[in-house]
Amino acid sequence: MAWIWASAEASAALTSRDLATILRAYRRFNRMSQHKLAEILGYDKTYVSMIETGRRTINDVGTRRHIARTLGLPTHVLGVTDSGDADFAAMVQFGDSVIRLAEIARQAGRPVEAVDELWPLVARLEARAAEGHVERDTLMLLGRARVALGLSLGTVLPEERMVTAARWTGKALAIAEHLEDQSFLAHVLRMHGNELRKANRIPAAIARLNRPVHLSDHPEGQGAALAFLARAAGERGESDLFDEAMERFRSLLDQGHSQGMLLNPFTFREVGLRGLVSTGRAAEAIRLMQVGQVDTAPAAPQWHVIERVTAGQVHLAAGDHDSASDALNTALRAADLHRLPHQVQRAIRAARAGGLTEISAAGEAALTRLQGLLGPSESDD
Repeated sequence: MAWIWASAEASAALTSRDLATILRAYRRFNRMSQHKLAEILGYDKTYVSMIETGRRTINDVGTRRHIARTLGLPTHVLGVTDSGDADFAAMVQFGDSVIRLAEIARQAGRPVEAVDELWPLVARLEARAAEGHVERDTLMLLGRARVALGLSLGTVLPEERMVTAARWTGKALAIAEHLEDQSFLAHVLRMHGNELRKANRIPAAIARLNRPVHLSDHPEGQGAALAFLARAAGERGESDLFDEAMERFRSLLDQGHSQGMLLNPFTFREVGLRGLVSTGRAAEAIRLMQVGQVDTAPAAPQWHVIERVTAGQVHLAAGDHDSASDALNTALRAADLHRLPHQVQRAIRAARAGGLTEISAAGEAALTRLQGLLGPSESDD
């Protein structure tokens, strides 16, 4: 995973710094020394060290192909592309399936697998676009792949790196605005707005999310936009905007529109609970919590984690530390299992605020494990 993220930050035109970053990340991910990497590649360790420090630039396509093949990396990750590749048309043809399968993996609680599936597709399409090939079908596929990659990264990255996810959904927005496809534009605005919220760019998130509320041409899309808007408004403490979004959300549910990942009673309750606490109405949140759970289950495993952290916060507001401990412990176990560092960090904050030191310590341990899985520390001989 680490080398995928590192290469995702690079442009199609690979620089010596990009190559150095990819090789270092590859070694970290595989816990490999420079000496071992040099041995595998058939180079002297000094040569590898010069590449990693940027003192050696490799512009030779043959050398880059050799590195890619030997390390099992897609050649386009190292900037080797051929616009006339016979397999490009096949890649575009099956690109839609790749995106759909990645989305299924993400929604099923396997976002790391989704990133693994999406990055090679995105990298190849980025290279194609950089070469000046901007056919509408290719651009649409690239836009969809960018937003899917951003969403998957937004699920697995910790809070301090959420801006990376927002950057990818923002790149998708640039394409959506260009293509002038209203349905696609509404989708990207929803997702980009929510990633901005997670990256703590709340005013920008609200500005983005107001648009798809009006642009969305079906209830599910409008409900998703309202859910994200309500959450952003709650986090900013804008009670009126939060209440308005929640009332419109409720109206859609009352009309019988209850389907999809976000337009459902479970999401309505979770967003409502969190927003009430965020806007200083903990007593109302406690009353809502006491009504009981809704009948429907969360549409994806990560939503169960999100709800349990929120439940923990409400129980703490009610002074019920035992129930809060149960909810946060459940959240931590599930977040650890599904590799959701952002939700672990939410649970840690809630536990600290409530004085639950054992749970916050358990959260820190879980976060350390996840960081070890997602980005091992750099080491050499």
